[in-house]
Amino acid sequence: MAETPEPPEPPGPRETDAESTATVLVAAFANLGIAVAKAAAGVISASSAMLAEAAHSVADTVTELMLLTALRRGARPADEEHPLGHGPERYIWALLASVATFVGGGVFAVYDGIHTLTHETEPGDPLVSYVVLGVAFLLEGYSLRTGLRQARGEAARLDAPVRRYLRVTPDTAVKAVVLEDSAALVGLLLAAGGLLGGQLTGSGVYDGVASVLIGLLLVWVAWELGRSNARLLIGRPLPPSVRDAIREEILTVPHIVSVLELTTLVQGPREFLVAAKVDFRDAATAREVEWACEEAEEQLRERFPSIRRVYLDPTPGLGLPPGTGPGPR
Repeated sequence: MAETPEPPEPPGPRETDAESTATVLVAAFANLGIAVAKAAAGVISASSAMLAEAAHSVADTVTELMLLTALRRGARPADEEHPLGHGPERYIWALLASVATFVGGGVFAVYDGIHTLTHETEPGDPLVSYVVLGVAFLLEGYSLRTGLRQARGEAARLDAPVRRYLRVTPDTAVKAVVLEDSAALVGLLLAAGGLLGGQLTGSGVYDGVASVLIGLLLVWVAWELGRSNARLLIGRPLPPSVRDAIREEILTVPHIVSVLELTTLVQGPREFLVAAKVDFRDAATAREVEWACEEAEEQLRERFPSIRRVYLDPTPGLGLPPGTGPGPR
């Protein structure tokens, strides 16, 4: 029988947190400079879409600052007051970041766009705005490239498609940067379209419509990030394939007959908890049970370095065949 290939070993927590921090810092500095330029261009050209884009960049900058706070506070080690660590705190800050995107970017852009549509405004000179949009496109593209590079590296280590990795990864900092920068590039194209439409027709309708579309785009990004962080705050298990591998690994330990119940919990991007009700052979001594528990924990941590805590509860099997029991959770 062919052996099941071992999953690739993920990078260490410090290494990947450093990568995430660098990714967020690049995005933050890019968005801060872009926000100032967009605001100036929006005032000069009297463009609602440019002002919406300025609000977009300000919201992204605030988001990145919150993500940096999340990375720093979530990486703190466990202590007496927080015996399971501070990993979930990063999802609280990331959730607040999505709220900042919704309120600071989406709501403002939609409001400003509707105001432009209901109040006649004369388009100004769009030349400065075109220049700012071009520079912003290059900076946002570089920031997106940095985020995608990290996402591709992580996906390759896990042998998963990039899209699936971004959809299920517990590292919401990388996901936020990729989503926000992708939305930023789309928003820049919408703003350019609004400016061009106003320049060709002399009407501010195109500018207002572009602003509303930018706002709706930001609302979608905020919703997607908020939903991901809410799931992680509530408590998300490891994927079914990983749960099956954990069950199989426990069953390789001598004296363990079956895994009756398996519970897994994602506490951080590289911080997982495993708890299981385990049936030991009836003739096993207390010393053998203790040894088996230690051996199971050691094997799990060796195969899955992100598993930080393992709790095994010796439980009678109630006559169940070896290896059976309730499905993994």
